[in-house]
Amino acid sequence: MVRVEYRQSGFRVPAGATDVVLVRHGESAPAIPGEPFELVGGQGDPDLAPPGREQADLVGERLAEEAFAALYVTNLRRTAQTAAPLATKLDMTPRVAADLREVHLGEFEGGLFRVKAAENDLVIQRMHAEGRWDVIPGAEPTDAFRDRIRAALARLAAAHPDERIAVFTHGGVIGQIIELASGARPMSFLGAANGSISQIVITGERWIVRRFNDTAHLGDGQQPAALG
Repeated sequence: MVRVEYRQSGFRVPAGATDVVLVRHGESAPAIPGEPFELVGGQGDPDLAPPGREQADLVGERLAEEAFAALYVTNLRRTAQTAAPLATKLDMTPRVAADLREVHLGEFEGGLFRVKAAENDLVIQRMHAEGRWDVIPGAEPTDAFRDRIRAALARLAAAHPDERIAVFTHGGVIGQIIELASGARPMSFLGAANGSISQIVITGERWIVRRFNDTAHLGDGQQPAALG
């Protein structure tokens, strides 16, 4: 009798699916009380800090051997600056997906969110306890943010069947995407490190988590970073 064996099989991206590599931007400039960030569309738009530019270079080295059909950035410059080293290596021009910008933080925009978080402000405590951004006065409603990100990813998936894309985006956005894909409670996946890599596969209505907060390319000492 012939012995039949069934080996464990590795993951394969389903036919027609979109493989989405999510990169959080590098560390941005520090918030300084009394010196708010420049705003774009009402949202803070700091440059990358020197450590963030180093992280961007390391991301470019990590992903340089991968094949991407497209690179996407948001309308906030820290994502474009993070994508720049990889775009140069691959001779690609990133496309702007403004609907993947960070959650709008209302009265805490311009860098104030970082100050409030560092102070463990009561509003920040409520935000985490309730899993709602709109605890912050004037902030984007949580349901609206979730719907915006879901629609943005669905649009990219429809444009890139059977392809891999890289999306350079923000900590809150990545947290929302992994929450949607995993069914986790709100804000369970906040805090991906600057320059980290996460990944999902979108196949029809199903979103499959492949990795979260991969920092192997960044070396030791990388810690989850504050939103922004």
